Formats: sequence, structure tokens, C-alpha cells
Amino acid sequence: MNTLAHGWGDGGGPGPWVLLFPLVWALVIGGVIALWRRTVRRGRGPWARASAPAAPGAHSPLAILGRRFAAGEIDEDEYWRRLSVLSEEFGHRGGTT
Repeated sequence: MNTLAHGWGDGGGPGPWVLLFPLVWALVIGGVIALWRRTVRRGRGPWARASAPAAPGAHSPLAILGRRFAAGEIDEDEYWRRLSVLSEEFGHRGGTT
């Protein structure tokens, strides 16, 4: 009977292929960590939090206006018209945010 303690063949030991098992486990663990980082931490997947906290200023009128313009809900003329009204209201100069 050949066992690990007695060795195999002429070499008397398992040889360098035994390093393959820790490498396979390292790849499996690395894959699980990568999958976790891509799904759970970014708010996607089945384990994502139901209500992720919003970024500061994400619900400000200027941010909402910018998102609506980027999504194509309003055209450029309406964007500039609303931006000038919001700029006057919030005290910004020249339409910059």
C-alpha cells in the first residue's frame, strides 16, 4: 500500500504537484471575496441593503436637475432656464454649482 508517509515511486515523496492544492484553495477564496466585493459592497445582489444611504447632496434640486438633463428628460434650453432660477434661489453666481 502506497501512502503519503511512505512516498511514491523512486522520488520518495509527493513532489511539487502537492502545491497545487493550496493554490486551488487560494483561488477559490479569492473568487468568493471578489464576488462579494462586486455584489454586496456595491449595493447589488440578494444580500444588498434595502435602503442604502444616499450621498450628501444627492437630493438637492441642482443635482436632480443635472440628473434629469443627463437622462434626456429635459432639453438644454429648459435645463439652463431652470438652472438660472435655482441659481438665483440658492445664491450661486453665473449658473455654476
